[in-house]
Amino acid sequence: MASNNIPAKINKLVALKSSTKFRDVVKPVTEPTPKLGDGEVLVKNKFVGINASDLNYAAGRYDPNAKYPLDIGFEALGEVVAAGSKSKYKAGQAVMYCQYGAFCDYKVVDSEKVIPLPSVKAEFLPFILSGNTASISLDKVGEIKEGETVLITAAAGGTGQIAVQWAKLKGCHVIGTCSSPEKVKFLKDIGCDRPVDYTKENLRDVLKKEYPKGVDVVYETIGGDMFDTCVESLAVHGRLIIIGYIESYESGKGLQPSPTLATLPGKLLSKSASVRGFFLPQFIQHYGPYVMKQIQYFNEGKLKSLVDNGEKAPGGPFKGLDKVVDAVEYLFSKKSIGKILVEL
Repeated sequence: MASNNIPAKINKLVALKSSTKFRDVVKPVTEPTPKLGDGEVLVKNKFVGINASDLNYAAGRYDPNAKYPLDIGFEALGEVVAAGSKSKYKAGQAVMYCQYGAFCDYKVVDSEKVIPLPSVKAEFLPFILSGNTASISLDKVGEIKEGETVLITAAAGGTGQIAVQWAKLKGCHVIGTCSSPEKVKFLKDIGCDRPVDYTKENLRDVLKKEYPKGVDVVYETIGGDMFDTCVESLAVHGRLIIIGYIESYESGKGLQPSPTLATLPGKLLSKSASVRGFFLPQFIQHYGPYVMKQIQYFNEGKLKSLVDNGEKAPGGPFKGLDKVVDAVEYLFSKKSIGKILVEL
């Protein structure tokens, strides 16, 4: 590949030390472009995805041995601009990938770990991390079946929007929690049977009154009181999938013990129910097939993909690496709908 396609330097974001104060510790750096290996590609990132876990990762909570400065960001979508001699791809190919250090303008990636795309389209970005988290967890860990009742917490968010639609595609009745009338409308638009705005309705009361037999599967991302309510609302043989505990992410103390944990064994035993964890990197073999299935559904009009570039946010729209911090703070403001992304 012609050398003029390879920039001399790349720009990226790093966390300088462990902290949940994302803005205080994240800084831009410039460094020489890494040498391209035979089986690698150099991707020019066009869009990077924002996740609640960006804050947790920068704080070193996923790797107690994390070395700082730490490359941050998980996912990006862009175009191959240069390829090694043994790479599967050529310049011009649209691709996306999940790899630590995605908050950068160019990234060297193993060609085996990128997923080819029909085009560089922002609406594809939610599928690799958020969409795969939703679809793989519901299928492989939640074991959802047609006719079951499924509760999705933070249903109008990046993973929530895909989880709602995936469960509907599997023939489930879907309840979705959210925090505004605007999000209720969005959830109805994507097929959610019972949106619950928890700022106006008490979720525990709604579930007790309208779903007296309980909920078969819960997709739980919030933690705290929400986790307790969801455990209480499980049906016989119910399964609760722990996707995250976002309520504790901004706390310097991290995960706070739930009052329910002390009595959890009895609550589960009496219903033959279970609580199951899900961590996407341990399901890497499913990444490609599940992204392809989501793209297929999207092209067929069966799956909607809403992206939020922060147009209505105080620091938006999000364009350029320097907007990543604004975008992360926007996610925690609970005002976003769909998948937050930053255009580069």
